[in-house]
Amino acid sequence: MRCTYGPDQPYTELAARSLKLWRKYEKRWNEKFLHPAGVLWMVSSHDDAYERGSLPVLRDAKVEVSELSTATMKKRWPQIDFSDVHWGIFEPACGYLDARASCEAVVGAFVKQGGAYRQIAVLAGEPEGAPLRELRLSDDSRIMADRYVFACGPWLGKLFPEALGKLIQPTKQDIFFFGPPAGDARFDDRHLPVWGDHGERFFYGIPGSDRRGFKVADDTRGKPFDPTSGERVVSQATLKRVREYVDSRFPAMKGAPLIETRVCQYEQTPDSDFIVDRHPKMSNAWILGGGSGHGFKHGPALGEMTADLVLKDGEPRKDWQLNRFSKTSKT
Repeated sequence: MRCTYGPDQPYTELAARSLKLWRKYEKRWNEKFLHPAGVLWMVSSHDDAYERGSLPVLRDAKVEVSELSTATMKKRWPQIDFSDVHWGIFEPACGYLDARASCEAVVGAFVKQGGAYRQIAVLAGEPEGAPLRELRLSDDSRIMADRYVFACGPWLGKLFPEALGKLIQPTKQDIFFFGPPAGDARFDDRHLPVWGDHGERFFYGIPGSDRRGFKVADDTRGKPFDPTSGERVVSQATLKRVREYVDSRFPAMKGAPLIETRVCQYEQTPDSDFIVDRHPKMSNAWILGGGSGHGFKHGPALGEMTADLVLKDGEPRKDWQLNRFSKTSKT
């Protein structure tokens, strides 16, 4: 859960709004989703225009933020080797989110208020009709509604091959969890923030908690991946690269045992921006996706915005509309 996004973009403001809404829903449902360990953005690239451009946007959005020198970071987090880090950005109110628990809480609240939740497949293929009258489901039943919102992540392209083509490209993203040294609390979320490291590659991680080990991932976009049939086995080459990074950046973690791996996927758009728009042929069907690896944290604010658009027949942001892509980019 970060708000640093560079200059000239809508995501810092959206993340700042989401941060407030995460807290609101925690209070409403008496549950904890956000763990405010803070987020440290390390600048190890010689080109820091992204980070320099982020600072005024963060302040305009009223996000609590500090610009830190290398000396300050070394003193505060001695378990990190900052030898090639030039400076940093720290967001103390941010941290990490429990994704599964928060999704379950949303479903629970929806059902409690009278909503119906079904876990079932919509049959693939471009639905016909303008407007969309019904959806056929895998158990031969149908859903009929006045308005539809399709927020289907990496499966959106399969549902709408004509409208989306290959605009949403799922990529394979390998995630690793390492075991810190026994009895060493320096790498848990009480003593270390969530961090991102912007150098030649972008690595990020989440400190250990009572739930998981020390999470590390390479944010570089992976190979194309089928979210339905793809084998969820991590790449040994990526593991080697991540191990080498951990050994150098966190010296006391050198040789730490790998205790868990995950294969996730990004739903990547060509420009890494969201898609929030009506279906080009069905005005009562909305397409919501293209999270591109950074979408989940924005969920509360994006849901709030989308509900308002759908119920009031609003006009989405131009930079999230489908027509921003040329015809050739969809083939």
